[in-house]
Amino acid sequence: MSRPQLLPEIRDARAWARGSISPADWLVPLSSACLAELDEAVDQLRQDPLPTVLLDPAQFRLTACAETMARVSAKLRSGIGLAVVDRLPVERYRPDDIRAVYWLLGSLMGRTVAQKWDGTMIYDVRDTGRGLGYGVRRSVTNLELQFHTDGAWLPMPAELVGLCCVSPAAEGGVSRFVSLYAVHNELARRHPQLLQRLYRPFPWDRQAEHAEGDDKVSRRPVFQYDNGRLLARYYDGLVHNALELSGERLDAEGGDALATMREIVDSPDFPVEFVIERGQIQYLNNHQFAHSRTEFRDAAEAAAKRHMIRLWHRDQGRRSFHG
Repeated sequence: MSRPQLLPEIRDARAWARGSISPADWLVPLSSACLAELDEAVDQLRQDPLPTVLLDPAQFRLTACAETMARVSAKLRSGIGLAVVDRLPVERYRPDDIRAVYWLLGSLMGRTVAQKWDGTMIYDVRDTGRGLGYGVRRSVTNLELQFHTDGAWLPMPAELVGLCCVSPAAEGGVSRFVSLYAVHNELARRHPQLLQRLYRPFPWDRQAEHAEGDDKVSRRPVFQYDNGRLLARYYDGLVHNALELSGERLDAEGGDALATMREIVDSPDFPVEFVIERGQIQYLNNHQFAHSRTEFRDAAEAAAKRHMIRLWHRDQGRRSFHG
């Protein structure tokens, strides 16, 4: 078996650890000019509506917004991989207005793509009261989310993931982020043999997001390094689910590699954390950075319950779920 090409050690802004970045590095304010453009777009859509998924930034005057989102894109694609846009005035917008301006801002950075096999483009993240089971994602519960990248089992995962906070939780729901470049560097220094194993395929639970009769499990490596770029997939819970679904056993080296990576990812030395506030939009480079969320408690009033809206962006492949 040929040895996979490994990523050389990265020493730039992407390989950060806790303490080396701060809110000043990820916060991007929305200027008064940008907010005025968004208000104008909202007024236009109230007078002449279109479905959100048909909106194109070229249909509106968004010069200041385009400049702001270019800065966000630079942070995501060549900087620290994390940005928080601060903030949308959600208190004065209707639900459809929020979706529209959020869609327009994200579309300035890249094409919006499906997040489910049924073609869902706009995904609501909130506690539905459903219990965990096959095909039920933790994102629709109030349970803790382990560190992961979105759509890790897919042949072409989303490049950028956005999360717009319509309403935060009454308690908990802390967002956490970790650089998989920094984790990769640490594995290369301490466990190079196990890092090699992470470049070979693992089974992944496809979370019932596929046509009837399709395989429930896909096979992908945790790390791929092609044409000078790293593609990282991470969610060891989906690997363990896949082993149960397929009835197979993971090789000892693969088990050790996942356990060691989990120890590094969860180490307090690497992640940063904060609570996303109402109206803020959190963006992440999904190919190079993992995220998690702590358990949360909702308010009693329905209108005050935690509600986030998620968008996926990817310019490669088709707009369908599998790309």
